[in-house]
Amino acid sequence: MLQLNYIRENRDAVIERLAVKNFKDVQLVDEVIQLDESRRKIQNESDAIAAEANAAAKQIGDLMRQGKKEEAEAVKSKSSGYKEQVKELTEKLSEVEQTLHDKIVQLPNLPHTSVPIGVAAEDNEVVLEHGVVPTLADGALSHWELLSKYDIVDLELGVKVTGAGFPVYKGKGARLQRALINFFLDQAVAAGYTEVQVPILVNEDSAFATGQLPDKEGQMYHVGGDDFYLIPTAEVPVTNLYRDTIVKEEQFPIKHCAYTPCFRREAGSYGAHVRGLNRLHQFDKVETVQLVHPDKSYEVLEEMNAYIQGLLQQLELPYRVLRLCGGDMSFTSALTYDMEVFSAAQQRWLEVSSVSNFETFQANRLKVRFKNENGKMQFAHTLNGSALALPRIVASILENNQTEKGIRIPNVLVPYTGFEWID
Repeated sequence: MLQLNYIRENRDAVIERLAVKNFKDVQLVDEVIQLDESRRKIQNESDAIAAEANAAAKQIGDLMRQGKKEEAEAVKSKSSGYKEQVKELTEKLSEVEQTLHDKIVQLPNLPHTSVPIGVAAEDNEVVLEHGVVPTLADGALSHWELLSKYDIVDLELGVKVTGAGFPVYKGKGARLQRALINFFLDQAVAAGYTEVQVPILVNEDSAFATGQLPDKEGQMYHVGGDDFYLIPTAEVPVTNLYRDTIVKEEQFPIKHCAYTPCFRREAGSYGAHVRGLNRLHQFDKVETVQLVHPDKSYEVLEEMNAYIQGLLQQLELPYRVLRLCGGDMSFTSALTYDMEVFSAAQQRWLEVSSVSNFETFQANRLKVRFKNENGKMQFAHTLNGSALALPRIVASILENNQTEKGIRIPNVLVPYTGFEWID
């Protein structure tokens, strides 16, 4: 959530930055400013009447102690309406504050000045490419054909048990999943992240605090009886560990990693690009989250970017890094890098990670603050990165490493899988 004082003091700059995200409802900015002015006016009026009421109460007490009962009664009669006025203003203030809240939460985060202008994925900026794209032999199979050939993931069995997008991993497929999870967690812990195991159901306050609500209701599974949401990413519960918390400046950077299954409805996703493991409703992911000092957040973003690239290099996967344009960024992000690996059989790039800096946008909703060196309270900056999401990593490993002998397992994973080949 954007900070009111920043919107009020930087109206034109806010509108200019929102345009980079192709945000159309710019009238909301002025509505927020006007509601904030009304809120402050009502609050000042209420405070003034409350002060008069307090002064009158003191005067009445003084007069009564002096035995001036008639004068005290006159003051009391004159001030009798103060309480009702304050009550009316308090109710009016509450209504204005609720309307203000409903309006301001519709404003997305402001993009960083380095965010490219654009409307869709085609406008994202390629920052770098790494590795050699493999050339496969004629007759190379897509990963969904390999899943069936080696009987390591059963998509149809998942349909039987639940529905499309809920695969069943079997044998070496299940072991490969477990190997990747453990590898990613071990790497994160070695990089200074503290591992946490968190709930995969969250309440509405948690979903709001990290920006999933009210922006992404259509993508989340809702458990109606308890009003819980299945998490779309571990970012939600991990970041919420610090909701309504005042941290100490010396605690920065606060670094956590977590493995969780993730759940996304992906409503409206159809076509060849969602075949096999390309897009699932349930998938596994290791997430990294940091809470940092505002002065360090963009330095940390680059460090997280490099860390995730290191994982892809160890997995021997060709990849590229994109800086997302304004039109392809999330509601909450100020700057996002996407990492994509090349799928040799599909001949296309597949997103496997996003690393984002949210600046104070989440922290404002979370109310996670710290006292700076001057003793002033301010919001932390929050960042997160997928490190990594498994389905498309598995798809690329299978496709890129297929041979006549079978599928070669990247060397770094062999100690985790206990086997070198899927055959």
